[in-house]
Amino acid sequence: MTARLGLHGVTKRFRVRDRRTRRWSEVTAVRDVDLDVAAGEFLTVVGPSGCGKSTLLDLLGGLTPPTSGRILVDGEPITGPGPDRGTVFQQYALLPWRTARGNVEFALEAVGVPRRDRAGIAREYLELVGLGGFEDRHPHQLSGGMRQRVAIARSLAHDPGVLLMDEPFAALDAQTRESMQDELLRIWRRTGKTVVFVTHGIDEAVYLGGRVAVLTARPGRVKRVVPVDLGERADVPDARSSPAFAHHRHVVWSLLRDEVCAAPDPAEV
Repeated sequence: MTARLGLHGVTKRFRVRDRRTRRWSEVTAVRDVDLDVAAGEFLTVVGPSGCGKSTLLDLLGGLTPPTSGRILVDGEPITGPGPDRGTVFQQYALLPWRTARGNVEFALEAVGVPRRDRAGIAREYLELVGLGGFEDRHPHQLSGGMRQRVAIARSLAHDPGVLLMDEPFAALDAQTRESMQDELLRIWRRTGKTVVFVTHGIDEAVYLGGRVAVLTARPGRVKRVVPVDLGERADVPDARSSPAFAHHRHVVWSLLRDEVCAAPDPAEV
């Protein structure tokens, strides 16, 4: 069976200029990454700062090409951004002069959805993320968690097969973050999307992911992919306190511990 996403021998190098010496040098962000993601899977990616997590997401999104290796979506090479992939960033990037509905409609405009259909689709996806009744609110009238819900609705509205998420809950307070994690799992179960979710948080990675890909310090490579079985979160009261959660968290942290110490600097590539 063909994987929905596939990275095969992927390496990405950048040319960077030292601010002090003004000399150019080459930095390898990720090296020889091999990773397949099945259709409908929720994969989380965790690693030390600077290991290339966000670079991997940019590569999957087609925002930057690999230096070497192949990246496939449904067996076809990724040559740039496409409507088959939606991206949610840490910063909401909402248009402040547009309402929640207007922000979702803007994404539909970009992929050529006819004007007569946009409002109905926008309402549908705002309902999906729990924002029914807030369609006419502007971003400054919404909480951080609500703004991120708008961003998720915007990314889902054109019905991509894949959702790429780059630390989308990092700026939220702890209670809102946990609530949004549960909301995201609900949306994932309902839509059946393939999700690749990058995070710094081990707890978040274990709670959300059916598998957790642990990256090494830069240059990032896949150290191990850890399967996670917590049962259906909705059927397990306080799954974060369960023995299974503690076990998987320990496994992931054990893999990360040496990589965190080896990380060259705190700046994410």
